[in-house]
Amino acid sequence: MNKSLLLASLVAVAALAACSKTETAAPAADAAASAASSVAAAASSVADAASSTAAAASSAMDAASSAATGAMAAASSAATAAMTAASK
Repeated sequence: MNKSLLLASLVAVAALAACSKTETAAPAADAAASAASSVAAAASSVADAASSTAAAASSAMDAASSAATGAMAAASSAATAAMTAASK
């Protein structure tokens, strides 16, 4: 009888252990999937921000280049006018 009680106890412990493993595994998998989704969304946001920053930097460089070209044209015109005035 003692062996039967011990065997029944071991079977009960094994059944409870198996049940608890499946219950905790499912929420852990859901949490992992949710975390992976959040990481993917964050990575996408970072990529979008980097793209926007690159576009803004390109626009700033274009504006600076245009300003430099305009400044050179103005300086050239001023030099031409000064030479014309000095030759008269």
